[in-house]
Amino acid sequence: MLRAAGIGRGDEVVVPAFGRADVAGAVVAAGALPVFADIDPHSYCLDAEAVAAVTGPRTAAIVAVHRFGRSAPLWQLRGHGERHGLLVLEERDAVEEPVDVAERRRAADHLDQRLRGVGTPEKDRDHTYTQYVVRVPGNGRPDRDAFARALRAKGVACSVPVKTPLHRTSEHWRDVRLPETERAADDTLALPLVPVAERRGLHRLVSACNALGGLLQPA
Repeated sequence: MLRAAGIGRGDEVVVPAFGRADVAGAVVAAGALPVFADIDPHSYCLDAEAVAAVTGPRTAAIVAVHRFGRSAPLWQLRGHGERHGLLVLEERDAVEEPVDVAERRRAADHLDQRLRGVGTPEKDRDHTYTQYVVRVPGNGRPDRDAFARALRAKGVACSVPVKTPLHRTSEHWRDVRLPETERAADDTLALPLVPVAERRGLHRLVSACNALGGLLQPA
């Protein structure tokens, strides 16, 4: 789509650094330069003000990536795009969806009400919870990684959504600070959305998290 729009060498495309490398890779493949903007700490999608801050004379497009079932602020990004003559593209997370949206929402609501010691996702009626992502308080990545190891030892599957932001990788290194992106990479953890009907598995997840989460306090 970038090539079809005539975007290529000499152009810049604003993308998130919190996410998969394929979006930035597609920009590079088109001959353009990916420019990273910070994210909103609640949706994990591009922050519209951060996008405006990095928009320059060479900016040609914005790629808005919807994360974990939350939508990027398209109306704001499209408004910015119209004012500056920029193409705005959408990209969705490629994640496995083992249960339907209604079931994911029921499971997420159950966890929201029972989890202690971790930051649960911000409420949003349109959230589809393709992943249930919490924030592990403490001093950053060491606490989150220790928390994840302890959960796995208790038989609870979990994963780190983004281990390293793209602007801190060798392939896409940029000498910029993206504080919300960096913080999210350090303390986010995706927990399994066990269907509410599977009460034993859901209870094990909540019990394991609460036993550990109560020991961790925000720095």
